Amino acid sequence: MPFHRILFTGTFLIFWVQLLSQSIRGTVADQFTHSPIAFANIVVLGSDPMLGAVSDETGHFVLEHLRPGRYDVEVSFLGYETLIYREVLVSEVKDVELTIFLRETSVTLSEVVVKPKVQKERPLNPSAAVSARMLSVEEASRYAGGFDDPARLASAFAGVAGNVGSNGIVVRGNAPKSLQWKLEGVEIPNPNHFADLSSFGGGGLTALSSKLLANSDFLTSAFPAEYQNALSGVFDIFMRSGNNTKAEHTVELGIIGLDVASEGPFKKNSRASYLFNYRYSTLALLEPLLPENGGGVRYQDFSFKINLPTKKSGVFSLWGLGLKDFSGQNPVSDSTRWQYEGDRERQAANQGMAAGGLSHKWASGKSLIIRSIAAWTSNGLDLVTQNLNPDGALFPKNIIQSKLSTLVLKSSLSAKINNHWSWQSGFTLTGLIYDLSIRQAPFLKADLQTITAENGSSSQLAAYVSGSYRSAEKIEISGGLAYQRFMLNGRQLLEPRLGLRWMVSENNTFSLGYGKHSRLEKLNFYFAQNLAGEQINRNLDFSKSHHLVLGYDRKLGNNTRLKAEIYGQYLFNLPVIRDSSFSLVNLQSDFFFDDKLVNEGYGKNYGLDLTVEQYMTRGFYFMTTLSLYRSLYQGGDRIWRPTRFDKKLLANVLLGKEWMVGHGRQNILGINLRWNLQGGERYSPVDEQASLLARDVIFMETAAFSKSLSPSHVFHFTLKYKKNRKKISQEFALKVINVTNQTDFLGFRYNQLTRQVDENREAILIPNLSYRIDF
Repeated sequence: MPFHRILFTGTFLIFWVQLLSQSIRGTVADQFTHSPIAFANIVVLGSDPMLGAVSDETGHFVLEHLRPGRYDVEVSFLGYETLIYREVLVSEVKDVELTIFLRETSVTLSEVVVKPKVQKERPLNPSAAVSARMLSVEEASRYAGGFDDPARLASAFAGVAGNVGSNGIVVRGNAPKSLQWKLEGVEIPNPNHFADLSSFGGGGLTALSSKLLANSDFLTSAFPAEYQNALSGVFDIFMRSGNNTKAEHTVELGIIGLDVASEGPFKKNSRASYLFNYRYSTLALLEPLLPENGGGVRYQDFSFKINLPTKKSGVFSLWGLGLKDFSGQNPVSDSTRWQYEGDRERQAANQGMAAGGLSHKWASGKSLIIRSIAAWTSNGLDLVTQNLNPDGALFPKNIIQSKLSTLVLKSSLSAKINNHWSWQSGFTLTGLIYDLSIRQAPFLKADLQTITAENGSSSQLAAYVSGSYRSAEKIEISGGLAYQRFMLNGRQLLEPRLGLRWMVSENNTFSLGYGKHSRLEKLNFYFAQNLAGEQINRNLDFSKSHHLVLGYDRKLGNNTRLKAEIYGQYLFNLPVIRDSSFSLVNLQSDFFFDDKLVNEGYGKNYGLDLTVEQYMTRGFYFMTTLSLYRSLYQGGDRIWRPTRFDKKLLANVLLGKEWMVGHGRQNILGINLRWNLQGGERYSPVDEQASLLARDVIFMETAAFSKSLSPSHVFHFTLKYKKNRKKISQEFALKVINVTNQTDFLGFRYNQLTRQVDENREAILIPNLSYRIDF
């Protein structure tokens, strides 16, 4: 071949590869102090020729000229454990941003043997010894049934139960309301659209877009001392920083709505960046597949993060999240067709939630870091329900006007004394500002009676101190003490925490965790009043629990592991009604609750969680989970019974496969499946005779939750095809929740036409056909 043709061909190939290539960018930092690590080695394993980079003085690195596909990235630095990021997905147009935390070794240089660890083996929080898992953003968008929703993704993990109609999750037998959500280190209100309407702690879909989220932690028992006001679990969510080298944009259009995201630097050669996401959705196109009036639902959300690094004053970040929802229903105009009470109801609900803050992080070398946050949160609900009379007149049934805001000041100090000892401490001061009005008519055409009417302010103080020790014998011990005080009624408490990990060999690790945990109830319960206007629950105490977990983790190969945990939880100080089977531990959703409560209830959850997982390897992954458990409670009558959430059995099978296809094998075809099995829903038997007389559902409270339905099977499916071209990437996706159209059991309702009690079930099949373009 003539030389000029060889030169032309070679130049063309180099140009073509560069056009169809992207970068992996990121930061390498110490896991405990988050201080940057300079001169760390970053290598793409298996690349030929070898691709690598070295982090600069700020910990930043760039791996350039990568073709679309998946890569294993190894990160190492002298004195730290080597870490491997498996199957990092690189696509055309958008750079991949990694934040890599390395753990300092506790051995001397002469003892160092490089044995890389897979990034997903441990949670991001180094103090979490048991019952903690890193939530991967890429998993949230890939797993079938995840729907880009952290809560729905978590329902695939061992010990976690969920359903189709709501993303409220039951963690080891605890009610969804016992779960805490944190964003950028701050506790936030329930961040779900249509939050708390069908289930306290749940909603329809999350407002946390996977396009903004960084890898985060999900904790389910015996959490470290820094986590307070959480009884069942914690979502510790963080936002990633935007690309600070070039602008990138995403537009996604699907059956459920529009999604727009953008990120980039504020100016050239600046490390400052912006990142935002806006989503608008209407379910009108899905109305034939939804419950009656479901197509009138509308929602939107907006989230952002601005990252502002400085040379000497640390890193500032401004972040925020907001959502706005509308849902409603219209009554059936023909009174002869009023089968159930809801058929005659007109309802309109407007909801809003917001959270935002200014965070600052300052490191002194590699041994000390101070984090400070000033934040604000708000959530509100305006709901009006009216009953239609046969003559066409509307009468008020209930009205909720609720607004709660918080002002948060938080600071923490983390110090690493040496490669064996470290400690941290911090405090959070939360100011509460509330305006609550809840009214309900006791019967048709009656005047509205006040359940809650309170406006004012209060505060809550939390503080903690903790320390950890790592020995050369692969033993890690962490312990701490947490303090909380609720200024509204002066209730306060101390909570000890302890964690232990023992790596008996390279492939076998035992762990032990203990913690005392507590949580406040929804604020409106404290202001519930009787007919005389007296606030009967203002002095309500924290609900409390002891958690004990024993775990075993075994590597079955480089990319496969087995994890088993035995746990027990002893709940006490639970709000109950005296001489009744009622306990607030079973409450699903009731804004109009106004009974007198006392902290005299108990509960216990115990079980076994098993997980076998293969990380993405050569385009294939799987995860199987099995949970056997019991969840029991003791109400005000001192009798032990199953809780509402005592399903006894949970099982999941997830698997997926990706193929590199197309010209140059630069496109990606992926299929993901999930099968879920759950034990039957618990329910209280219905008193048929009393229900007929009252023309309403009356339960046999002395036999509360003694019955259960048959087990349920749910199947989810996701199909994706990503097409990579120069300067543009396109993705076509079909995501289907509940392919088999399994019905959710919502309880019972009285049938006005047949004069009998019917089961209330809904079958919700949610398909989302979408088109996404990155440029």
